Amino acid sequence: MKVVDTDFLVIGSGLAGLTYALNVAPYGSVSLLTKKNRTDANSSWAQGGIAGVLSEDDSFELHAQDTLIAGAGLCNERAVEILVTEGPERIRDLIKLGAVFNTERKSDGSKVLSLGREGGHSRNRIVHTADYTGWECEKTLLEVLRATPQIKVYEHYFVTDLAVSMIDDKHSCFGAYALNVEDGDLVGFRAKSTFLATGGCGQVYKHTTNPQVATGDGVAMAWRAGAIISDMEFIQFHPTTLYHPDARAFLITEALRGEGGILRHGDGSTFMDKYHKLAELAPRDIVARAIVREMQIHDVPCVYLDVTHLDPEMLKTHFPTVYERCLSVGIDICQQPIPIVPAQHYQCGGVQTDMNGFTGIDRLYAAGEVTCTGVHGANRLASNSLLEAMVFGYRAAIQSRNDTTPLNSLPFPEVTLPPVSQSNPDQMVECVTSIKAVMQKQVGILRTTHDLLDAQSKVSSSRDLLLKLSKVNADIFEACNIAEVALLIIESAIKRHESRGLHYVQDYPDSLDTEKHDTLLKRDELQEWSKL
Repeated sequence: MKVVDTDFLVIGSGLAGLTYALNVAPYGSVSLLTKKNRTDANSSWAQGGIAGVLSEDDSFELHAQDTLIAGAGLCNERAVEILVTEGPERIRDLIKLGAVFNTERKSDGSKVLSLGREGGHSRNRIVHTADYTGWECEKTLLEVLRATPQIKVYEHYFVTDLAVSMIDDKHSCFGAYALNVEDGDLVGFRAKSTFLATGGCGQVYKHTTNPQVATGDGVAMAWRAGAIISDMEFIQFHPTTLYHPDARAFLITEALRGEGGILRHGDGSTFMDKYHKLAELAPRDIVARAIVREMQIHDVPCVYLDVTHLDPEMLKTHFPTVYERCLSVGIDICQQPIPIVPAQHYQCGGVQTDMNGFTGIDRLYAAGEVTCTGVHGANRLASNSLLEAMVFGYRAAIQSRNDTTPLNSLPFPEVTLPPVSQSNPDQMVECVTSIKAVMQKQVGILRTTHDLLDAQSKVSSSRDLLLKLSKVNADIFEACNIAEVALLIIESAIKRHESRGLHYVQDYPDSLDTEKHDTLLKRDELQEWSKL
């Protein structure tokens, strides 16, 4: 097996990974691995914006309060404090690097950032670039990365597992193994510090706003390596995604509701004021559950987001992506309400880290959606995700870049791929399709203990079949990761005997003080899973 030596190994090319890579580059060589193209990441798809205290009528205390309220009692207050106080400087870093955010003119003619408001926020504090903020951030950092000679990007390298050994009775990570998708070779990457930035797990569900790359790989490989996985029951469903027979689930940004969009039934009647005093601007979990309940009560496949009363030019200018995408399927949002349903959007749990991105495994750091820093608690506040990726990606870089250990003194446990035997691609597709359907139906917005236990049995059977398949390509590794992460979500949901934030189980409809704690999964608490 070929082994590449690098001071810093970054797995994932989203905002967290790019932030980390650029901030460790002055201190050594950096190898950045991405399983598709460098632009394929959840960050690129983020429409809404980045939350930050950037106006005189706002404060760190208010941003923290809004985050804590949305998190339903499970936020780590220290993590929230770090997020809101360090966030504005990370936004300014982006602007210095060339990111262009929307501005507006003050009465004196000067330009200032145009700050929007989304559900759960008590002030206008969302910086945005129309409705493609994530792409603007990614584009900006990628341009800087291209001009940074210390960073080498390996596209189409699928990381199969972390290279972990027991040193002095503790787990230590010395890099990772990656499958070169183009030639099928397994390559080892030895590193002083390894950084996980693999994003979320949307492809575990049938309907998701996430790109195809979001298969939970980082959570699965960290779990196999012995990391603690926290709060995976809290899966955020975006309340408003396009419902259309000829189009995949497409996120209809929450900023449209921030501008005054109204949720209605087909007959024009409204309903959100029955569920929360903030109506359409209530936190996402409340809005998503309200929509599902209304669909059940009225036996309809969708509800509608109505923005036809808003200024058409504003809609076309501020929301060009939504406008053009809807128009491509025959919906003019200036004249017609948008049919919408909730879809999986974000995982609030993940690999447990401290305030500097440390995972508890020596030399292994992580940030972004793959992690659980405690910022989001039981429900992520809108537009805190890109902020979290930058803040904790930066802190992880500061923490890990001063390691002076000689790289050639570190061990690297070499492995080989198992011999190729018969593999059944049809069986793999059937298993993954089954897992996604089960997760969507039984581990979604509204849950029951019976459904969760039944889902656990079904997904376990699919997982066992997948593990028997020969690992001949990245698709099978991905399928196994989907199965593992699905079971982590289910196991976490079964353990929480209450309803809180994004986890609503009808057997236990109340939030309980006795359940006000994180759900932690350690490998020895579940049946032993085969290492891929």
